[in-house]
Formats: sequence, C-alpha cells, structure tokens
Amino acid sequence: MPILELENITKHFGSLVANDSISLSLQQGEILALLGENGAGKTTLMNILFGHYVADEGTITIDGEQLPPGSTEAAIEAGVGMVHQHFTLADNLSVLDNIILGTENLWSWRQDLAGARRKLEQMSQEFGLAVEPDVLVGELSVGERQRVEILKVLYRDARVLILDEPTAVLTPQETDGLFATLKKLTEKGLAVIFISHKLNEILAISNRVAVLRRGALTGLVNTADADRALLAEMMVGRKVTRPQLEAMVAGKAVLRLADLNLQGPDQTPLLKNLNLEVCAHEIVGIAGVAGNGQTALAAVLSGLVKATSGTIELFGETLEVTSPSAMVSKGVGRIPEDRHASGVIGDMLVWENLISEDLRSPELSQGGFWIKKADAVARAEQLIEQYDVRCEGPFAQSKLLSGGNMQKLILARALSPDPLFILANQPVRGLDEGAIAYVQTQLLEARNRGAGILLISEDLDELLSLCDKVAVIYHGTLSPTFLTKHKTVPEIGLMMAGQKASDAGAGETYTPADEAFYAN
Repeated sequence: MPILELENITKHFGSLVANDSISLSLQQGEILALLGENGAGKTTLMNILFGHYVADEGTITIDGEQLPPGSTEAAIEAGVGMVHQHFTLADNLSVLDNIILGTENLWSWRQDLAGARRKLEQMSQEFGLAVEPDVLVGELSVGERQRVEILKVLYRDARVLILDEPTAVLTPQETDGLFATLKKLTEKGLAVIFISHKLNEILAISNRVAVLRRGALTGLVNTADADRALLAEMMVGRKVTRPQLEAMVAGKAVLRLADLNLQGPDQTPLLKNLNLEVCAHEIVGIAGVAGNGQTALAAVLSGLVKATSGTIELFGETLEVTSPSAMVSKGVGRIPEDRHASGVIGDMLVWENLISEDLRSPELSQGGFWIKKADAVARAEQLIEQYDVRCEGPFAQSKLLSGGNMQKLILARALSPDPLFILANQPVRGLDEGAIAYVQTQLLEARNRGAGILLISEDLDELLSLCDKVAVIYHGTLSPTFLTKHKTVPEIGLMMAGQKASDAGAGETYTPADEAFYAN
C-alpha cells in the first residue's frame, strides 16, 4: 500500500484552476520528482498536502488514514515534513535550539536538552548530516543550513519529506552531498517528493517523475524510461531544442570594471576590487551561490546604486554619473533578476511597460513630457508580434501574463533598441524549457549581432552551454575570467565554495591574487 495518496485534488483561485483533479501516490523509500513550469501548480499542491491550503475537492491519505484538510499540525503528526526553498531558521539561535523549537510541551517545567542532543547526534551520524549542535545558525554555510532544515524535519519523525527546489542555492559539491543523503534516507524507508526545474538533477536522483502543466497532471513516467527531451516535451507540450553557442572572435571591450568596490549601508563590503572585461560578440557568465554579491553587481551596472570606489568604463568612456536613466541612455539593455518585483509593473498595461524605458524619446513623446499614445501602442503591437508575447494585446494587464510571457515582454523592451551591452540577471529563472530556449536564443542572437553580454546565473549548466567565458564570485570577490572549456563543473563548484581545485582534488582558500590557477 502506498504511504501517501492524493486523489482528485482540485483547487481554484477565483477563475484560475491551480490544481485540476490531480491524483498521485508515493511509495515508501521512493523519490518522486515533481516537475513543471513556474505556475504549473506544484507549490499549490504541496501546500495542500502540508495543510497550508484547503483543497476544493479531493482527499489525502497517509497509510490509509485520511488527513484532515487545512491542518499543518495534523500533517506533521502524520509524518509529513517540508523543506522550503527559502529556509525558515532563526539565525540568532543554535542548531539544537532551531531543531527542537516547537516540539516541546508548553506546560513542561524544563527542556530535555540532553535527550534532544542525543537524538540529534544519532540522526546526524545515521544519515550523514554532520552539524555542530551549539553553533549559531547565522554562522553556517548555505549547505549546512539545509542539513539543519532536513534534520528539523527528521527530528519530528517525518516519513514523507517534501523538498522544494533544494539545490537552488547549493554548489555542485553540496548538491552531490544532498543526493547522497537522500539515498541514505530512502534506504531507511523515507519517501521523498523532490520539486525542481533542473532536468539533469531529476534524472539523477528520482525513481519516478510526475509532470504538471497548467494545473493538470500531464504525465507520470519511470525515470529509467525518461530523458531530458521527453521531460521537456511533457512540460511544454512540444519538442524543445536548446540553442547552441557558435565560436566567434570577440570584438572591442564594451564594459570594463577596474578595482570596483561597493559598501552596504552598514559599511559592509559587498563588492571587493572587482576587475572585469566584457567584449562585443561575447557572453561572460558570473557563477556563484546566491548571496555572494551578484545582486550588488547587477545593481551597480543597472545604475541603481553608485559604486563606493573604482571605475566603470562603457564603450571606452569612463562613467562619471550612474543612474538607471543614464545607463539606458548609454545603450545598456537590462534584464533584472526578479521580473515581478523590478522587471514589470503589474498594474500597468503591456504597452506602458514596453515603452517605460523609452518615455522621453522624440518618437514616443512630445517634448519629453507628453506621450504619443498612438505611436507608443503601435510600437508595442510590433514588439508583441516580434517577441511572441502571448497576451490579449497592448492593453492587457501585465500582471496577468505568465512568467514566460512576462520575460518576453522584458526581453522586447531590453533588446529592441539593439543595445551594445546587455546585463542579463537570472534571465531564465523559473521558466519552462520552451521559454528557456526562447530567451537563450534571443541572447545568442544579440551576441551574434555584436552585443557584449554579462550573464548572471546560478545554473552552471546554463553558463557552460551559453557563455564564452565565466568568472566566479565569492563573498563579493570576483575571480579572473576563464574560458568555459578550460574548467570542469567540480572545479567551478570548488571556486563557488571559496576554494580552488588542485590536481589531487583537494581544495584551499581562494584569493584574488591566484592568477596562475585562474588564468585563461
């Protein structure tokens, strides 16, 4: 008998069908991958299972017992545990305190810390999840924090573990460690639901794959019978081919950073003596675990913040003043990290978002103040068709667009002036395979036309397949760039963790002066 069964789960949000009569089962010791584009209904389904949402229809049973709807407490008591993509730990508490938080009776006179410590140490040893119980969580690495999150679930005797995008903030080595842990857990009988966009990881770790599209279950396949092409086609309903990078001779430098520094409001160094060059006909990638300075670098190059010191040279001229409007007027195309928060204003119409960075051009405004609406709408209609933005036309509300179409809108705005320098920050995050292929094709076409592109991504596969060169950022320090063909994924993974690879496979702390190792 399956340990978990979901039968005909249906959930509406107004007229939107988030889950459409989904039925799934999970066996003890199995890893079931849940695959689907952003907005396909994966997270809604898991929130129903974990008691955050109440389904409009359908039932959930664990070991044959029906789970009461809308009760997280009941889900935890039944053995369901969930590790969210964004961790929910208290940085100012120790590992042990975080793990036992919420597990003890409020009427108890004293904490059984000794018993909790013994149980934690036993689990750490049994499952290969080494942690120091007394260390503050705020002092842990991202990979160590994830171990704590998993231990927190296991401490509550979970039998079903839900992992939501668990590798999004891990290095390749940390991902390997997580997979080794999951295999140990399933050998002990734990059942796992693994949510991810990364097809190679799903193929590496799962036993079966369930694919959601537009709220419905479109396929269920044994992993041994699947490959990337099949899973991609199941996700988007058609065959998908990723574009290929063609060798080109790089042109003149379009961007140079020299000794660039940025301090935060509390004088914390966010960027430290960055040196970087991006040339025409070239894509330079920035690899790194989230939170190591990528956001700060993008903010500087977008004109959102001013560097504390150092120089930015654009098209051979040193920039004295940086602002969003100054960068756009200089010919910089900007694809922001978060399309919802900073890429598109949801309450504005599609045509308004499409011209939002070109409001003062004589073609679209009168004297820089009065918008020539007819011309602006005509421009929007042209871009909608050219970039295949699937919407109800230029007067559609931008917030109603899917993630892929919202990204196409941003691409149309950023690329239509044929910029000579493009900042692409996480341009395919959360997109399905079809949208990813489209975005990457547009970037490669811009490169072939002569643009220099700085691509910031946490996906090493994307960087290695799309970039001519890559540099690694770690704690605000940037390595020299290297040709992608000269480094392996494990070597880059060590660099992302602040180490350098050696012939013996060991690591040592990376320093910016280590030119011999990182030289092209």
